[in-house]
Amino acid sequence: MAVHYNCRHCKAHIGTIQPADVSAEQLGFHALSDDEHKEMVSYTSDGDIHVKITCEDCQDALQTNPDYHALSHFIQ
Repeated sequence: MAVHYNCRHCKAHIGTIQPADVSAEQLGFHALSDDEHKEMVSYTSDGDIHVKITCEDCQDALQTNPDYHALSHFIQ
């Protein structure tokens, strides 16, 4: 089992924790609301966990252009 982190906006691979010998609490999943968890975390049939986060480049773009928060996609 591995935990894969990808950007929710540009889909860039940010990193992987392999093997994932960590608990959901160590990963911080316990701090997410149910809606946040459903939106950010998905599980595959082979036991891998995929987490959608925002990479530094997209975070910079969001800070520079706050209107982008209203868009479902801002990366073309």
